[in-house]
Amino acid sequence: MYSRLAGLRAKMAAANTPALLVTGPENGVENLRYLSGFTGSSGVGLITPEGAWFFADPRYHTQAREECRGFEVVPCSLRVLPEALEKVKGLGVTELAVEKSGLLLGQYLEVKEALPNVTLTPVEGWVEELRQVKDANEVAAIRRACAVTDAAFEHILPCLREGVTEQEIAVELDFFCRRAGADRMGFDTIVAFGPHAALPHAHPGDRRLERGQFVLMDYGATLDGYNSDITRTVVFGPATERHRELYAVVLEAQRRALETLRPGLKGKEVDAAARDFLTERGYGAQFGHGLGHGLGRQVHDGGSFNTTSEITIEPGQVWTIEPGVYIEGYGGVRIEDDAVVTETSCDLLTAARKDLLIL
Repeated sequence: MYSRLAGLRAKMAAANTPALLVTGPENGVENLRYLSGFTGSSGVGLITPEGAWFFADPRYHTQAREECRGFEVVPCSLRVLPEALEKVKGLGVTELAVEKSGLLLGQYLEVKEALPNVTLTPVEGWVEELRQVKDANEVAAIRRACAVTDAAFEHILPCLREGVTEQEIAVELDFFCRRAGADRMGFDTIVAFGPHAALPHAHPGDRRLERGQFVLMDYGATLDGYNSDITRTVVFGPATERHRELYAVVLEAQRRALETLRPGLKGKEVDAAARDFLTERGYGAQFGHGLGHGLGRQVHDGGSFNTTSEITIEPGQVWTIEPGVYIEGYGGVRIEDDAVVTETSCDLLTAARKDLLIL
């Protein structure tokens, strides 16, 4: 955690920023957890070139002392933000950086009112840029989360039988992942049968599985604070030539993207490896989303791959690679894996089989 604070302080020094306020995970941002190691649901952090303070409400006084590394824990009353702002006043700084992505409007107005003589400077991406490159422990945590979702895929295959509903399969996937050790699901599980699989973000409902349909399943597990994200598509047979063709072109598009993924390239170049192939095969218009996104403490963690992505690929980044083809009224295929960038290429973290399965 000290190296993470050191990296953040380097960014603060480059911007000549004397203090940074980092709000807690209750705002939907994982930056404070990343910097401190705290696993609770609420808190506020204050970082300066010389010090770092974690302000904890009574629910977390003990937990914060046990978990926070590199921070001095300040036990607070129920509302921690006002006490953090009192600390800012005590430091005598005339400028305070606040995170655009982490501070709610009501909190911003509260800070502004409490610190009328302090200039508030919104900043963006400082911690997120540090989070993009994972250390060995972070990659290991993502790999463990991937192992849970890999096992869930093998578990669910016998459950795919005629008449079962999308919702029943989604619940079974969630239950298996939790039973296998997941702290929670990373996002709402997607299960889509037949024509419903043409919706990239379909919500599982009471549709019943019929013969000759695609089954698309997109789900992820959160384990030790890190996420997996996998999509597999199977055919509840019999399979037609159209099933086989759609699956084959998506699988080849993913193979090309994974083969391309390596340090030094831009995100748009990896996206193009899959998109250009699908376009050549006549399916460019049916691939309407980006190729993938960063993965880590959040499911969407650190940018995305699309036709305009200027993100430079570096070793230690973890990306999803998930091309798809969606045919309205018929169905869709998406194949998604998680990959960590190495010094020369990438390694898959997900291992569930992805040859065409006809059940």
